[in-house]
Amino acid sequence: WNNYVRAVQKSNLFSNLKNSVYVVVVALILTALLVVPSSYCIARFRFFGKKLMKTLYMSMIFIQFSCIMIPLFLQMKDLHLLNNRLALGALYATMQFPFAIFLLSGFMSSIPKDYEEAAMIDGCNPLQTFFLIVLPMLKPTLVSVGILEAMWVWNDYLLPTLVLDIKNYKTIPMLIQYFRGSYGRVEMGPMMASIMLTVIPIIIVYLAGQKYIIKGVAAGAVKG
Repeated sequence: WNNYVRAVQKSNLFSNLKNSVYVVVVALILTALLVVPSSYCIARFRFFGKKLMKTLYMSMIFIQFSCIMIPLFLQMKDLHLLNNRLALGALYATMQFPFAIFLLSGFMSSIPKDYEEAAMIDGCNPLQTFFLIVLPMLKPTLVSVGILEAMWVWNDYLLPTLVLDIKNYKTIPMLIQYFRGSYGRVEMGPMMASIMLTVIPIIIVYLAGQKYIIKGVAAGAVKG
């Protein structure tokens, strides 16, 4: 138990925990606000360039972060967005867009249009139809996207290290590296204790929503 005490005291664990929570919340909010309407438009409306847009979104899924790491850093530097937690959350949301749109648009395409037509007959306008009929049906897929994104953001080490100054902000993976000293020295006791403490929240989130992950991914892959 002494390792847990040392982990909390030496790394200022709970104070730095809020950085990861902040980034996760920002990423989830931006993803929900931007991806859901975009997916609905792609799945339901016809417009010029729709197929090209969808193809571009799908192709972005296969782009590895290591391929865009240096240009992304230089662009963030030019925009003066380095060492900014809000910008980091926005980056995570943007990188999650292709996968989220793939799942959500696929699920929306599998929903019969009869529900929306019935709502319009009852007097709902397109906005009411979306919020009252379509959005509740998206719950499994939307929750699964949120949980998968939260797990990725919570555990990612490379992107925060690239854009954040470790002297000002530390996310959870960066914090664990705090126990690595010079000449290869590693304080294994406090490091393992900090890993245990920081993995508990994301395990709870996963266990609470694991049924939605399976259901949402299966539903979103029905149609592309």
